[in-house]
Formats: sequence, C-alpha cells, structure tokens
Amino acid sequence: MEYGEEIDIVIVGGGICGLATALALHRKGIKSLVLERSETLRETGAAIGMLTNGWRALDQLGVASKLRQTALPIQRQRDIWLYRNKEETIKPQSEEERCLLRSDLVTALTEGLPHGTIRFGCQVLSVQPDPLTSYPLIQLHNGSVIKAKILIGCDGAHSVVADFLGLKPPKLFVLRAVRGLTCYPSGHGLPTEYTRFQGENFTIGRIPVDDKLVHWFVADQGYPPDSNISKDPEFIREFTVESIKAFPEEMLDMVRRSDPEKLTLTHIRYRAPWDILLGKFRKGTVAVAGDAMHVMGPFLMQGGSAALEDAVVLARCLAQKLHQVDISAEGRQMRIIQNVIGEAIDQFVKERRMRLLKLSVQTYLLGSLRQSSSSIAKFATMALMMILFRDPSAHTQYYCGDL
Repeated sequence: MEYGEEIDIVIVGGGICGLATALALHRKGIKSLVLERSETLRETGAAIGMLTNGWRALDQLGVASKLRQTALPIQRQRDIWLYRNKEETIKPQSEEERCLLRSDLVTALTEGLPHGTIRFGCQVLSVQPDPLTSYPLIQLHNGSVIKAKILIGCDGAHSVVADFLGLKPPKLFVLRAVRGLTCYPSGHGLPTEYTRFQGENFTIGRIPVDDKLVHWFVADQGYPPDSNISKDPEFIREFTVESIKAFPEEMLDMVRRSDPEKLTLTHIRYRAPWDILLGKFRKGTVAVAGDAMHVMGPFLMQGGSAALEDAVVLARCLAQKLHQVDISAEGRQMRIIQNVIGEAIDQFVKERRMRLLKLSVQTYLLGSLRQSSSSIAKFATMALMMILFRDPSAHTQYYCGDL
C-alpha cells in the first residue's frame, strides 16, 4: 500500500478522548493530527456527568475553570423507590460533581488546539503495517493513505484501531439507555441534586446542568428490534414516554419537552473485565484510549472522566520518552525510535490497566445487578460488591497525576 503523506502522531477520532489527547500533547509541546470522520465537530449526546477525578484531569488540560462556569455543582443525591414508597437523600458520591453539556466540553477542548489540528471528513477504513518500516498505514475512505509514526485510536466502541490490535469486540448488556436534554426557558426551579426514580424495571435519572437545562436518562431492559429506531428522535421520545407512563407526571413532561436533536437511544456496551486485564493495547507504535480501550456502562458516570485521564497519562508518557529521540529520523535510528515509542505506550498501558480493571469490574457488577432477574444472582452480586468495593465511591478520588 503506497502512502501519500507522513505524519508523526495521528489520533483517530475527534470525540472527547481524541480532542483531549491532542490538547494534552499540545500542552507538552508535541504536535498531532486528529482525523475525524464527520464534517463538523462531533457532539453526539446531550450532556456528561463529571466527577472529581474528571475535574482533576480537566485542570491538567487547562479548561476546568472555564467549564465550571457553565455547570452547577451538585449538592446531594436523592433516590426514590416508587414501588417501595421509600426515599433517601445522601451526599453526592463525589467531592465535585457537575453535569456538562457535551458541546461545551468539546468546544473548550477544541479552542485550546492550534489551527489545523483537526482534519474533518476523514473516515478510517483500515490500518496495516508498512512492510518496510512497520509503521502503521492508515487507509481513508477517499482512497488516500497516511503513514504515521504513532497512531492513537480514540475512535469509540466500534474502533478500527482496536480491530488492528486484535482486541475482542465489546459485549452487550441486556439494557438500553435513552438520554436527553430539556430546556425550561423560565427556569426549572429544581434543587441542585442528582435524582433517581427507581421503578421495578426502570430507572429515571435527572440532573440539572444550569438554571434552565436538565439532563435526564431512562434505563431499562430490552432494546427495540428495529435498529433504525435509534435514528428517529420523535419515535425515541414517544417510545420513552409510553415506557415510563407509570412514573410521576413531572418526568413524563420532562421527556415530552426534550430537545429532539439531543435524544439518543443506545444499547449499553462494555469491555469485559477479563479483556481489560488480558488485552493487548499496543502493537508496535499503535495504541488505543477512551472507549476504544475500555467502553463501559454509565452506572458509575466514569466513561468521560476515564477518557480524560487516558489523555493526560498518555501525553505524559509520550513526552517523557520523545525528548530522548528525534521522531522524524530515518535509517538506522528508526528501530531505536520505535522501541522508545513502544516503551512510552507500554508505560501508559501499565499505569492505566489496574485503574481501568477496577472501573470495569465495578460497572460490570452494577450492570449485572440491574439486568438480572434472579434473586440469588442479585444477592451474590451485591455480596461481591460489598467485598470488593467497601467504599463504592472511591473511584471518584483517583488522580491521574500531573501532565
């Protein structure tokens, strides 16, 4: 395969992880190119919960102060079990918990990047090693080929780069999630709390973003057999309202008034804990991060925060090694450069593996608990969670380290 362009560092995917990785590298004085398949910035989804560990990563990326101005701090968490007529209010699981608009997060990350860092309309079809140099060759949908010295796959759960690494595909929970955003022009008047309404088979969550915007989700078992349904926002809204008709009217009204452009229906995916433990996340100078590495269920609100942690750690590990070599060198120096890059990626994987394993185990157990219909299985899962995670919110106190 002949290539027409050679670039030192290529990041596939212009979502949260890809942009954060490019920004982290930029802040370390390292240039990269982001290949994004869409024609504009990708802001899929409505909002994202950000816990203390995520804010610590955003601080390292230099965008936290600006983003804090756009999102209210959550003061408490309230759980309401409708079928038990029970209610409980507790402190939030995290010292700092806010709900960010995805558009605000993507914009903040993008504004910190040099002009020309993102190349739009670049769908990656495949990755192959160059038979002469072993560097990855990236084939795009328009027929062009890019040779990269370092390739970082931040291309989500259906990652082309993860396929190149030979990673097993993510697995599916028997659970679906509808997420949306509702605007109350005169103000929603809700307390700054994360509220969950628990039905026997449904969970509805509600969390304010600011004084007028509310992010919400509905999680339950099953998934519509017609895959085109997930692309029809009006049907998603009607389908969701019908599904939760037994819930309080205020929740039905919230869903009815939601912004159709922000509605998403997804089948919840995860990378199994044993695949995190045993997965080969590097091949040569190719690696993955974010959902491509560790897609997880939303039960801990850690998907986005973990991706930001990846960005900081990966940029730090690369920067520590790349100062030793001239990455653009060719000839006999090439193998030395590849070894140094490999060492940097191996350090990144080593630092992240146990952190991600703990997150994946906890989310896997929570997902299993939600989808199980067996009382015995639920009891066993809860017992295991109590043994492994005596402090169930400890994951929010993690610090990925300085950039």
